[in-house]
Amino acid sequence: MSEHVLEAVGLHRAFADVRAVDDVSFTLPEGGSLGIVGESGSGKTTTARIIVGLERADAGQVRVRGRERGARSRGRAQRLARAREVQMVFQDPYLSLDPRTSVEDVLRETLRLHFPRTDHDRRVRELLDQVGLGTRAADARPRQLSGGQRQRVAIARVLAVEPAVLVLDEAVAALDVSVQAQILNLLADIREETRIGYLFITHDLGVVRCVTDEVIVMRQGRVVEAGPTAEVLAAPQHPYTRLLLESVPRPGWDPEAIAAARRAL
Repeated sequence: MSEHVLEAVGLHRAFADVRAVDDVSFTLPEGGSLGIVGESGSGKTTTARIIVGLERADAGQVRVRGRERGARSRGRAQRLARAREVQMVFQDPYLSLDPRTSVEDVLRETLRLHFPRTDHDRRVRELLDQVGLGTRAADARPRQLSGGQRQRVAIARVLAVEPAVLVLDEAVAALDVSVQAQILNLLADIREETRIGYLFITHDLGVVRCVTDEVIVMRQGRVVEAGPTAEVLAAPQHPYTRLLLESVPRPGWDPEAIAAARRAL
């Protein structure tokens, strides 16, 4: 069995004449956390969608625990098992939550589909506690929750299926800074408890610095730099990575100069 929980090998995806993903490869160890960073249009979200199975790669392979994701599954049980391997948390959980359904029913529906024989009452309580909501939130509808609380519900729902890999696509980008910190701390605790692997898709280098062990930098569909997060951010080797770091707002930041430098790359 592979020592990596997730492997992407030579991924390619084109839309018309645009190479959205161009020969992208990386690995994620069990319990590891990998950031994929880049600006809009860099190919990071398309890569994430390929990993989850929402997009089909034109070439390349995705393997989870050594088994190719693209292999055909026979029967409902195998399809559900394959679906459980990799789950995704999106930027806006409100769009993926039924406004008419309570938090408890959201979790029960997921458990009934994937684990019909488990004690659903007990498991719902465990999941709510795990994401820091508690049973008081069980009867709430999405509109009654804050953005941070809705994101906790989205995290609880994906944890319910016990995935090997969790893909987080700009999962804290829409939250206030203080709430971002709370969610990132929650995710760090969950990773330590469960050994789940995280794949963070983000443009925010602050998030990358806080929660990832390794990082890959994408530009125009290709990986331009990769390595341990601390090393890449401390001493970036590629001009585009340096540009991203220089683009982080700080005193004396000149957005026009950054835009000019970007056009020159």
